[in-house]
Amino acid sequence: MRQHLQNLALVVGALVLSAAAAEGIARWQDEQPLFAMPLVSGSLAVKAVSPQDLPLAQGVSRSWFATSPPPLANRGMPPAEWQRAIDAYRSTPPAPTSYGRLLPDDMFRAWNAMFAAEPCRHPLLAGMPSHRLYLFDPANGTDRPIYRYMPNVTTPAGLVTNAIGWRGPPLRHKKPGTIRIVFVGASTTAEAHETPYSYPELLGHWLGLWAAAHGLDLDFQSLNAGREGMTSTDVAAIVRDEVAPMRPDLVVYYEGANQFDLSSIARGAEGGLKGRTTLPVEPPSWLATLARYSEIAVRLRAALTLIDDSGNGREPAKPDYTIEWPPGLDEADPDLRHPSLPVSLTTILRDLDDMRATLRGVGAELAVSSFVWLVHDGMVVDPLRGRFIWENLNRAYWPWRYRDMERLALFQNRVFEKYARQRGVPFIDVARDMPRDPELFGDAIHTTATGVRVRAWVVLQQLVPIMEDRLKRGAWPSGSTEEHWPTFAPRAVDLVCKPEP
Repeated sequence: MRQHLQNLALVVGALVLSAAAAEGIARWQDEQPLFAMPLVSGSLAVKAVSPQDLPLAQGVSRSWFATSPPPLANRGMPPAEWQRAIDAYRSTPPAPTSYGRLLPDDMFRAWNAMFAAEPCRHPLLAGMPSHRLYLFDPANGTDRPIYRYMPNVTTPAGLVTNAIGWRGPPLRHKKPGTIRIVFVGASTTAEAHETPYSYPELLGHWLGLWAAAHGLDLDFQSLNAGREGMTSTDVAAIVRDEVAPMRPDLVVYYEGANQFDLSSIARGAEGGLKGRTTLPVEPPSWLATLARYSEIAVRLRAALTLIDDSGNGREPAKPDYTIEWPPGLDEADPDLRHPSLPVSLTTILRDLDDMRATLRGVGAELAVSSFVWLVHDGMVVDPLRGRFIWENLNRAYWPWRYRDMERLALFQNRVFEKYARQRGVPFIDVARDMPRDPELFGDAIHTTATGVRVRAWVVLQQLVPIMEDRLKRGAWPSGSTEEHWPTFAPRAVDLVCKPEP
């Protein structure tokens, strides 16, 4: 009997060691930290990039590309209560609602009290597994933005916030010689919470190196006011209530996906809009959870979903529909005053004008960026490594064809560029210089940790000439140390919802 137990222990030990070795090799291949829990990125697609292949502005050293900011001094341990909430979520995930599925991070946000209204009647918030809801009272009395990150916290997913609930290191007060740049947008600005650095954090680090290399006594502050799920109307409210009080010198807008809806110009697609909300083979929920912590599970999850019509990585058949271009709208040279600009651009331009007016009132500038999409007609991705790109394009953006998404993405950036030119604001053409290598993307719009670094580098090269111009003209630094931190005190309410009679 003893011999049998020893043999069993030997076999189990060998299996455990083999699994650990396999996990280590997989993490090494995907440039994951060996002991990261959870993983830095949920995508297989991570690669090393040489700065030799990327743009370079005069006065910038390629050696900076591989350098990173210091570890966040404000990173702490998530509250034990929040970890228990995560466990409750995993045991009984909430059902999808008209707002979509409640996600784990939603439990650790301060929701706009006007948006929440009667939480037990709210289609999204009523199903909060933690039964604890955090609220804030909006300064503007409206339901935008719909939420803020909680201030001075570290969430279970790894998000670290400062005193005003923005992602990143502790805030520094303005002093003479401060140049403050604030980046606004949605998830592609906030980045995945597990990612070590958002692109504004990398930019702030490199801008400091640029100042030191040129002997300039400047304090560059690169702040991230982005948060996932925001529309341009949310961002306009954030600029008004949170960004303007910080008295920035420049605010950079980067967003182009959350209002990217072709339904206003697509005819005959109505029946297909909800025709494919799940994949033909859906991995079990426990495997999706495990994939946050194991690269082996990531590979297994991707491999299981290959048993369908996406096994070759090609675009699947889509419902037949036609694009009806708005009458009188020149696609090559759009009139920005046209009342029916597609993909919500009429609304977005109105919100950009609101942001510009708000910032002009505090002596700040707005810059507009083009938006990067990884989609083109005939695109084929690796069935395994590009699995999340394929899922994103053919589930989140179903039933739109790749060629139509590419067409409208190009048009959207054409509109952004013309808007910047007509309004006399800086235009940062990220889409022009960002490599479209699928291994830099987690899906069609979000980048991996390496992709975040590449996109930050692309932005840096185009920011440098803007900075040099403002410094030469004496516009920056302004010399003013006026500021007002938009701090807030979230309030917690117990959410005890009784079933409807």
